[in-house]
Amino acid sequence: FAPGKDTELAPARSADRVLTFRNLHNWYMQEGEEGVIQAFRQFHQTLKPNGMLGIVDHRLPESKDAEAFKDSGYVKESWVIDLAEQAGFEFVASAEINANPEDTADHPKGVWTLPPTLTLGEENREKYEAIGESDRFTLKFRKPVTD
Repeated sequence: FAPGKDTELAPARSADRVLTFRNLHNWYMQEGEEGVIQAFRQFHQTLKPNGMLGIVDHRLPESKDAEAFKDSGYVKESWVIDLAEQAGFEFVASAEINANPEDTADHPKGVWTLPPTLTLGEENREKYEAIGESDRFTLKFRKPVTD
């Protein structure tokens, strides 16, 4: 799936659920904010009324500069909620099931510094393995029945 391409995710109004895991940051890095909005619009079109959208991605702390979106692999939860709402979704809930308070989101090679990628190889490997995988948000949205 690539946002904005002439490919149909699925027939319009055919899906009960759409889930995306660790993709928003890639779409942003490739197509900017418009790429993420296009993805949300395609998800909205694909879902039946009352259908659910689930999103998991690497969390940039709200206090950090959004400039980090460009190359760190981290995005702000509030930004994702705003863009999903712009595409017509209703925010339902968030969960901390994928949270990792040990992740400071300020690593030399962004999220790829951490496991499982460990881009730095053996350099500070024990440190990054001790942190574990990235801090991630988990969000749930609904397509309104009226859409």
